[in-house]
Amino acid sequence: MSEVIEVRWHGRGGQGAKTGSAILAEVLFEAGKFTQSFPEYGAERQGAPMKAFNRVSDKPIRVRSGVLQPDIVVLIDPTLIDAVRPTDGGKDNTVYLINTPDEPAALRKRLGIPASAKLMTVDATK
Repeated sequence: MSEVIEVRWHGRGGQGAKTGSAILAEVLFEAGKFTQSFPEYGAERQGAPMKAFNRVSDKPIRVRSGVLQPDIVVLIDPTLIDAVRPTDGGKDNTVYLINTPDEPAALRKRLGIPASAKLMTVDATK
């Protein structure tokens, strides 16, 4: 495992990004990893765009800031694809898991995701 794996979740309040982040952290903690899980949102109402984050490592995690250069990006709501810029801070090897009915090749081009990055799409809303 690399030093720290960082995950950034995008969704709307009430869609489960915070819960998904918490469940992932719990599972990895039970597997013996050091984990962090925390949301980022303001005083907006349910349905407003929000982020959640994870970090996982074999060693204690000292970083306490948001995830700026994620190894993995999870986008839950396809209506946020253009609104939240899920590729911000992405690296050449970032893994993108995006809920959308769009074809991966078209989405890769639309978002400017490099060929070296992994892109997985699933139409989980239908």
